[in-house]
Amino acid sequence: MSEGLEGVSRKHREGLFSAVSAGFFFVLIGAIFLTTPNPFNIIIDFFRDFDFMAVPNLRNVVLPAPARPFASNHLVVYRAVEQFSFVWGLFQIVILALRFIFGSTWSRKAETSSNIVFWLGTGFLTRTFLLETTAMPSLLGMTRWFVFWSGIIMLIGMSLIIRAIILAAVPTRYLT
Repeated sequence: MSEGLEGVSRKHREGLFSAVSAGFFFVLIGAIFLTTPNPFNIIIDFFRDFDFMAVPNLRNVVLPAPARPFASNHLVVYRAVEQFSFVWGLFQIVILALRFIFGSTWSRKAETSSNIVFWLGTGFLTRTFLLETTAMPSLLGMTRWFVFWSGIIMLIGMSLIIRAIILAAVPTRYLT
């Protein structure tokens, strides 16, 4: 399969990955907007509901959050975020497979691997903390909102650690 690409430079192949990713991103956003009823009004309503709210269990800490985090129109936004995250994460798996097939550098493979962890994790956190009220019934609405964002921060850290582990395991001559 890679025989036809031997005459194509690595830079050109990486440019193709970028173009395919950008195209898929716009198709995915368009598909989510097409399948979401009244998306513009729902997004506007979501952000209009934001206010500075006290973080539960932390004194004198206020952060922006929706005043009613589990209003029915907010659930539509969360569902769209979940769908985007899972589909984009699965797309990253395809890109990683293509990176192995076409011989991308290990730094690119590490980047894509960390993207997979982040996006699939974001989909999981969205489902668990923002959509499924039965997953952790002891957490109240505002607490669930801030636990979700704490999870996102942890995912960022996990993604960076995954990337670092891959880069540390590969000899330097294979990184570029």
